[in-house]
Amino acid sequence: MAFYTVSNVENLRVCVVMVGLPARGKSFIAQKIVRYLSWLSIKAKCFNVGNYRRQSGSGHPNAEFFDFNNTEAFGIRQKAAEQAVADMMAWYERENGVVAILDGTNTTRERRDWILKICREHAIEPMFLESWSDDMDMVLRNISDVKKSSPDYEGIDPEVATNDFLKRISKYEKVYEPLDHELDKNLTYVKLINVAQEVIINRIQTYLESRVVFYVMNLHIRPRCIWLSRHGESLYNVEKKIGGDSWLSERGFRYSYKLPDLVKQSAGDADLTVWTSTLIRTQQTAQELPYKQLHWKALDELDAGVCDGMTYEEIEEKYPGDFKARDENKYEYRYPGGESYRDVVIRLEPIIMELERQENILIVTHQAVLRCIYAYFMNVPQEESPWMSIPLHTLIKLEPKAYGTKVTRIKADVPAVSTYKEKGTSQVGESTQDGTKFRNILLNLPESSK
Repeated sequence: MAFYTVSNVENLRVCVVMVGLPARGKSFIAQKIVRYLSWLSIKAKCFNVGNYRRQSGSGHPNAEFFDFNNTEAFGIRQKAAEQAVADMMAWYERENGVVAILDGTNTTRERRDWILKICREHAIEPMFLESWSDDMDMVLRNISDVKKSSPDYEGIDPEVATNDFLKRISKYEKVYEPLDHELDKNLTYVKLINVAQEVIINRIQTYLESRVVFYVMNLHIRPRCIWLSRHGESLYNVEKKIGGDSWLSERGFRYSYKLPDLVKQSAGDADLTVWTSTLIRTQQTAQELPYKQLHWKALDELDAGVCDGMTYEEIEEKYPGDFKARDENKYEYRYPGGESYRDVVIRLEPIIMELERQENILIVTHQAVLRCIYAYFMNVPQEESPWMSIPLHTLIKLEPKAYGTKVTRIKADVPAVSTYKEKGTSQVGESTQDGTKFRNILLNLPESSK
């Protein structure tokens, strides 16, 4: 638990200042840092200068708007930066923020010195994170992603958008002052060269800074997908029992035979690696998949402790106090002799790190574990994640993008029981409350969730 107490002990606040030319993956990296830290219960928020600039009514500015000799446009962009920083400082004070990410180009030393001064005045540790790249293939891929998802190019012809974005980059190149070992030797910074091809670290001194550095060193921004599936319906699912290490039911085995076709339909000829837990039901589910398989203890289902193998009705009858306590704070509640959702997140951190390093992974695991993994990629608040519905016999495809994660779902034509339990009841099954807030948070998310 040291990870969660260290920031309180040091009473440290950190501002991660993004640096770099457009189309270098800065916004993608910034959003990933926020999701990672929030997932680990560290209060973090991103302040995107471009969003503030768009709020000024700049609409769909062309490349000339970003010419530093364009006095009027430069004033608008400077005002946007000032508003972003002002809101960031207010967030630290009013909401006890711990790590803020200032997402912008911050290409000049003058701009960075201004941010540095404000941070110092507010007792906030500035940490500069530069994404530098001369890999044009990567830059063009990023441009392709940005022109599809950035509000600046909404409704703009793709070819026109690409040409304009390249011109925008050239405007920034004229004034760009990269972080320099000699000129910036007194700054805390990390410089990512072609994402993680080479990493330069300077004056990283605190625990939080080192966590951010370790995380970004594991990132890549190449196009990739992650597939998620629960195990097939198990005998325990049919009997409404939790935990255990039971075999699949007859319908669960039918799902395992269908799964290779579902994956083929979604992944095509992609070379996947399959990760399962060490429990029988996940390995039986993956047994027909023609890919390399790895078994992770960290992917095992949430440990229900003394309640393992019981139904919710039995838990409510035998441990009424625990049953009520778990409903009231499901994320923090720990089964006697077992685990909480927070405990699962802690043991999943190495899995998340490895996921960020890898490409094209299919994870076959359990409901609580998938809730935690899904919450990480979709930035779902902790208090909501334990109440998400992750149905059986459904393949979920996640495609991380610069401005969000695209979600695609394929449901197998194999019936299965529902294992979803509403808050305040011991009954397992489909929701009967139309207004339930979290019942279908997974199934009803838009195809492109931001």
